[in-house]
Amino acid sequence: MSETIGVVIITVGILFDLFGCVGLVRLPDIYNRLQAATKCVTLGTCMILVGVAICLGDGEITAKALICAAFVLITSPVGAHALARAAHRSGIRLWEGSVVDKYLEVDSGKKVTGAKL
Repeated sequence: MSETIGVVIITVGILFDLFGCVGLVRLPDIYNRLQAATKCVTLGTCMILVGVAICLGDGEITAKALICAAFVLITSPVGAHALARAAHRSGIRLWEGSVVDKYLEVDSGKKVTGAKL
């Protein structure tokens, strides 16, 4: 029973990873691509690791899988934030359809909305 649950969780994790990879290719700018990579791939990778821990059930493998999942949960959002901040500071413009530029709001101190970023 636990092996079936683990396989289902691994399959869902693989689907999230696949959707994140498609987002990396299809989305219009670096900021949207980072969002796809951070959210989808982080969730997918953690689900795969949890599924492996459930399937195998061995104490040592479960501990390693959970430690790796915790590491991915901590480092992936931090890395994506650093890349987005560096891209914004180096002058890479947002996609024309973007509505809000939060980095510009923080840097300039005023609220900026609308597609004319």
